[in-house]
Formats: sequence, structure tokens, C-alpha cells
Amino acid sequence: MSPRGKGPDFSEYTGPRRRAPAPVKPRPAFGRTFWGKAFVRVVEEIGDKPRVTRGRTYARSGQVLALDIEPGVVTAEVQGSQLQPFVSTLSIDTLDQSDIDDIITKIRRVPGSLAALVSGTVPDMLAAQLIPDGPSAFRFDCTCPDVGWPCKHAAAVAFLTAEQIDTDPLRLLRLRGVDLEQLIGGVEDESTVPVDVENWFGIAAALPALPKVQFRPAIDDLDIRRLREAVAALGLDMAQQNVALDEIRSIYRRLDG
Repeated sequence: MSPRGKGPDFSEYTGPRRRAPAPVKPRPAFGRTFWGKAFVRVVEEIGDKPRVTRGRTYARSGQVLALDIEPGVVTAEVQGSQLQPFVSTLSIDTLDQSDIDDIITKIRRVPGSLAALVSGTVPDMLAAQLIPDGPSAFRFDCTCPDVGWPCKHAAAVAFLTAEQIDTDPLRLLRLRGVDLEQLIGGVEDESTVPVDVENWFGIAAALPALPKVQFRPAIDDLDIRRLREAVAALGLDMAQQNVALDEIRSIYRRLDG
């Protein structure tokens, strides 16, 4: 198969498809989960509707063999009308580091999302990074003579890929080149505080110096006029009042010290 081209008519060499000896058996319907539906939706946007429809039929009838998902590529054997099955591939670009950093940032911001990933659930909020933008993100290839884009064998691989993502959404992460351990490490690098087990209680910790506070006697916060009135009520003259106020200031300084 060559992409989007026209070539010779091989219809005279085709016949009824042969029954696959050990098919990858799909569920009754493709796209049963959020991620599977999103993937199928992109596949169904491909312009060559008849080939896409035949690909769905091939996938559902068990013509796809030994499907393998690796970063950036899905490879499978598809039993057609020939004696030997065709080798079909679906390729897609893996995510670059900036996309992976965006995923890590989103996981950090949403409590529980990392735990969900570890348990095998991919949060819907990562759709912008993981779901292909459209059919143009796909590249198809097949050893069959059909020059359509995609041929029915490659389209079948796309539908079975959606089925595998339905079963295990972490396979979509693998297809886009995202390593789960890398995500976990990226999130924990930011959120984990290193602990010195040798100094568990912080006895040997170096503490910052205390700020230097400018001395201000508490008496300065009092209303000196009312304080003088209180001292004068004791029958003291002005000189005695001044002495009494000085003594009070001295007492406050000792208390503040």
C-alpha cells in the first residue's frame, strides 16, 4: 500500500478473504470507553469511507493477527484473500518532551490523578496531548497491493488499536511514547521533600539566624499623660513625678530585656 495514490487495478487477483487461524478477537463494538471512542472518532474522519468500513469489518470478523503496540507504531498481520497474511502498520509521532512536561504539570495540579494512572486509569484531562489531532497524524503501510489510503488491512489495525486502548488505556500512553515510570518520576521530583534519616528530628539542622528586633520599651506604648496623672494622684510634685516615671521606665526595660 502506498499513501493516497492511484495505481493498477488488482481486483482480478482478489477473492474471498481467508479465515484467520488465530485472530485477535475484539468486543462487539469499538470505542466503548472515553479513550477508545476518541481514537475511533479520528479513524472515522478518514476520507476513504468504503475502505474504512471494510477495515472495521475485517477487524470485527477476526482477520487481524498478533497485533503489537510499540512507541510510535502498531504492527499486525492481517489475513486477506492471499495464502500469507499481509503485514500492516499504523504509525504516529511520539510526544516530545514539552508535551510530556505538560502532562506532568496537569497531573501535579489535580489531586488523585497520579494514583489513577498508577492504577491503570488515564485521566480525561490528558486528551489534548494523547489523542491525535486528526487523520493526518496517522501514517499507514501494508504489504498488500492496494494503493488506497488506508487499505482495509491497515484500517482494521486502526480499529483493533482502539479496541486495545479500550481494554487498557495505558497502551495509548505507550503508543505516544510516554513512559509511566517517567511520569511518576517527574511528578515526584517536584512534590517529594527529601528526608535526612540520619537527622530525623532535625537536631543537627542548620537554622537561619533570628531577625534582629529593634528595642522598644513597653512604656512607650502607654499614654504618658494619663500615666503622669496617675503618679500625680499620689501627691507627688513635678520633680517627684519625673523620678517616678524614670523608675517605671527602668522597670519596663528590665522586663523587656
